[in-house]
Amino acid sequence: MIEEGSAAGIAIGWIMVVAGVVMLVVEAFSPGFFIAVPGTVLIILGLFALFFPAIFQSPWIIAIAVAAGLVSAVVTIWFYGRLTPDASPTTISRDSLVGREGRVLRQVNAETLAGKVAIDGVDWSARSTGGAIGTGTAVRVVRSEGVHIVVEEVEEHGD
Repeated sequence: MIEEGSAAGIAIGWIMVVAGVVMLVVEAFSPGFFIAVPGTVLIILGLFALFFPAIFQSPWIIAIAVAAGLVSAVVTIWFYGRLTPDASPTTISRDSLVGREGRVLRQVNAETLAGKVAIDGVDWSARSTGGAIGTGTAVRVVRSEGVHIVVEEVEEHGD
């Protein structure tokens, strides 16, 4: 027959295991929520409660909880380190484009913002400083205005 203290330990064990699994599932569907460590610790402590119900009446439970927490934290940090890219993402603001060169994707003129220019692989709405600049022409950014850039044609020197 199961003692009353053992039955309570087993019930607590199941609650901890289920709560830990729920936390891991939430982390899987919402990465970065950082509940994998507490979820893993709850699963480990729950399993201890299931296999050793009297453990919660012992001072060893604190040492087991701390050890499980530390191991889970180290493994989680290592795992997240493997998931993240090595390089930081690059950001480009329109103000940092002044002086850069690119190519016209869609004819650019001074009157409208219908023109498109590719600079470093990013498409920008553009207008010209003067007349129309045709598709495929090399251009240089002279300034930015609002959400678009202003470009001028660049003379290409042949070799």
